[in-house]
Amino acid sequence: MNESRVAALYARVSTTDQSCDAQLDELRRFASRRFASYREYVDTGVSGAQRHRPQLDALLRDARRGMFDAVVVWKFDRLARSLKDLIDILHELNSLHIDFASVTENIDTTTPSGRLLFYIVGAMAEFEHTLIVERVRAGIDHARRLGKRIGRPRVLVDAGPIIQLRSENLSLRKIARKLDIPVSRVRRALARNTRATEQEP
Repeated sequence: MNESRVAALYARVSTTDQSCDAQLDELRRFASRRFASYREYVDTGVSGAQRHRPQLDALLRDARRGMFDAVVVWKFDRLARSLKDLIDILHELNSLHIDFASVTENIDTTTPSGRLLFYIVGAMAEFEHTLIVERVRAGIDHARRLGKRIGRPRVLVDAGPIIQLRSENLSLRKIARKLDIPVSRVRRALARNTRATEQEP
């Protein structure tokens, strides 16, 4: 047993007439042999298909705060609602240097063979990111070839108040704050006004 490491135990059942006791018994036995102490996060009556699960959300928040060194679950499907969800969670834990163990599936990233899981997950996450980037770029290129404008349409603002405030020697930042618009719009409005003035006969 490591004398300082803390584990987070996560258990979940889908309906309120089910119990997490069996999961927790195994998780506690596992953690008591491997860790100095553990914290428990239990979602009862929460479907794995739900996007937000209160105790899992709390676990991930605490993980980001560095409150434990490992996450232990009874089985993968208690933690994630899909393969993508599992990859995302494991990828985040890995980036936070938090180990992961699934008791019934004999996965433990504190061991050399278990660490291989994180390498595979990292590669899959990177692969997925690359695919998404490629799809987005392909979509943008296709839209451009069709002559479509990419991005939000520009919003034109009334240059009158801007010109008036500028004549009072207010800075662009102060004008933007006063009119509650971005500085970039103030700058563009003044530039349009300058061009229009130069084109007057």
